[in-house]
Amino acid sequence: MAHLLTGAIAMASLIISLFFLRFWRSSRDRFFLYFALSFAIQGLHRIYAVIRLDEGEDSPLHYLVRLLAYGLIIWAILEKNLPRKRG
Repeated sequence: MAHLLTGAIAMASLIISLFFLRFWRSSRDRFFLYFALSFAIQGLHRIYAVIRLDEGEDSPLHYLVRLLAYGLIIWAILEKNLPRKRG
């Protein structure tokens, strides 16, 4: 049952990534690109976690991948809201 739910979460993450990628293609706003990359990383990480059953969910690799994905989201929000220098 856990593999089924993990697969559903991975599929949802990859579909959300495709939606953000479509928004990025129409607007060329890097905000959407960062979100698309973040959700793609999360979806692929879920698939990798199911394939590699020998490692637990508490291994450092899992935390680093999640840190990267969430860091992209934080960076996108900060980049969108910080004032830009005009020169």
